[in-house]
Amino acid sequence: MKTENKMREIKVEKVVLNVGGTAEQLEKGVKLLKLITGKVPAKMKSHKRIPAFGVRPNLEVGAVVTIRKEAIETLKRMLTAIENRLRTKQISTNNFSFGIKEYIEIPGMEYQRDIGIMGIDVTVVFKRAGRRVGQKKTKTGKIPARQKISSEEIIKFMKDNFQTEFR
Repeated sequence: MKTENKMREIKVEKVVLNVGGTAEQLEKGVKLLKLITGKVPAKMKSHKRIPAFGVRPNLEVGAVVTIRKEAIETLKRMLTAIENRLRTKQISTNNFSFGIKEYIEIPGMEYQRDIGIMGIDVTVVFKRAGRRVGQKKTKTGKIPARQKISSEEIIKFMKDNFQTEFR
């Protein structure tokens, strides 16, 4: 009788929702993230100058919300918006990302006239037990490569737990 190793168990660490834009578009994005999550989003500032896009240093160009406690419930809602379908090229080591073109596709969301039609980006980060050892400030340790979560393991986890289809 062989038991599973608890240290190899894969967990959802966090779900990160983000919106890009400047000025008025960014304010609409902040309202949208507040509406979806009920949390106050943090605004991101640019570091570089990109004249083609009219971006300069210290210009607010995005908003982001990190969800940890209700991560699984939020992930289920976001996956239903894209009909539980992902592409294998959206998966990376330890995480995957996807976009939702219109927020009204999310279950329970209705069209808001003051926001208009907007999309959001969703990033899901996975972890195994012991990940904090490599991230803490004092007595930082090294994490071996076998602790990282490969794309094949993420695909298996998503198929088993969320019935997600991959193309």
